[in-house]
Amino acid sequence: MQETELKLELLQSGARSLLKKNPFGSPPIILQQTSIYFDTPGWDLSKRGLSLRIRQSGNERIQTVKAGDGVAAGSFTREEWERPVAGDTPILDDPQIRDLLADAGPKLAALFEVHVKRHRWNVSDQDATIEVALDLGKVVAADREAPLCEIEFEKKAGSPKALFALARKVDLITPTHVGVLSKAERGYHLLGTAPGAVKAASTPLTSEMSAATAFAHIAAACLKQFRLNETVLGWSRDAEALHQARVSLRRLRSLCSICKSLFHDSRFDHLREELKWLASEFGDARNIDVMIDRASSEALSSRLHNARDDAYAAVEASLSSVRARSLMIDATEWISIRDWWTDQSSDTLHEQSARDFASGVFDKFWKKVVKGGNNLIDADDETRHKLRIAAKKLRYAAEFFEPLYKSKAEAKRHRRFIEAMEDLQDQLGSLNDLATAPDMLAALWLSDVASAKDLYSAEDKSKLLKDAAEAHDALVNTRRFWR
Repeated sequence: MQETELKLELLQSGARSLLKKNPFGSPPIILQQTSIYFDTPGWDLSKRGLSLRIRQSGNERIQTVKAGDGVAAGSFTREEWERPVAGDTPILDDPQIRDLLADAGPKLAALFEVHVKRHRWNVSDQDATIEVALDLGKVVAADREAPLCEIEFEKKAGSPKALFALARKVDLITPTHVGVLSKAERGYHLLGTAPGAVKAASTPLTSEMSAATAFAHIAAACLKQFRLNETVLGWSRDAEALHQARVSLRRLRSLCSICKSLFHDSRFDHLREELKWLASEFGDARNIDVMIDRASSEALSSRLHNARDDAYAAVEASLSSVRARSLMIDATEWISIRDWWTDQSSDTLHEQSARDFASGVFDKFWKKVVKGGNNLIDADDETRHKLRIAAKKLRYAAEFFEPLYKSKAEAKRHRRFIEAMEDLQDQLGSLNDLATAPDMLAALWLSDVASAKDLYSAEDKSKLLKDAAEAHDALVNTRRFWR
């Protein structure tokens, strides 16, 4: 069977408020549940996007195998196989399950457990039936444990839009955030190293995918990267987590720009503007972090650290705002339901293969980068900024669609192309930092602090311009991997 659900995270105090107000129309059924998760010592199931658990609720035990691609954000549509079992040992006598797990069966062992008190409701909303489950408990792995407080909405019948309508109702009662980790992923995270900043990872794509399907997969991965880094920022003012959260939003905005020909509904422009707003809220904090790394005097460094505290407080306020939380729910709904597919005027584009679409994107931005880099040394800051934006979109596109170019020759050319792109982007990024530093220092009332001008010296700019021109020439001479 296929499971479609939406997951939200909330504080335990928020869960208590929700239980007190109970917007679901009936008293909850309360269950104590213990789930044991199994895998091989090498985590073979996790690496293949599978999870295997046995959940005890009262005297009943249900074994569940779930399959997913591991990139979903908030809204999960996964295949699952369930069966009752008598004990806490997996039963693999079903041929389909045995084939799915391949040869992992003999090596399976219990890795971690999830203990929750579940409050469950069945909610009817017009033609939709939704099972709501509020789970309060903990994840336990070896000698480590972590609290768990989340609410899941699982569609039993009707439109999946009802999941999001109910999520918005809950968010009005208590602040929530789109959940991006399954309970299984939480357990694996607990077994690993302490969570930190999360960089973008390659999104699984296949040659059979349409351009629209590829967009939905990549966009979901961008949302997941953002939420994971946002979670880190919830307990630590980590400069790299802030940078990666900002990168994830920039990647998602670039993806929307790259794929804008696929969409013809009014929500697209609204979401893109909201993503631009949220990304801008990270700008001051990120710029200050960069200047702190370049500061050459203790006086400037101290003043910058004070400004950093204020900038991070502003980021935290933005992330906890109704506007930001609503954006994440809206974006998750738009990406996962994909009703922009129904626009008949775009059937040809929707059915176009992801690889053909990507090649067209590469050609478009390649021309912009080649042309924009002419006479780079003598160009003004605005011209170089436009080149930096085009180069960023080309590199992101190359990373997004990389899994579609898998032959040995394509992979080799792709690797060299990305290396050349990274070199050009590094130089253009440093030039942009120099260009924006004076205004940033002025806004912070730091222009007259000792060594402030060292952040944007003419000598540094001259060297960066030369290096950028050489990086551009090297890129132009790099063989394109898509042609």
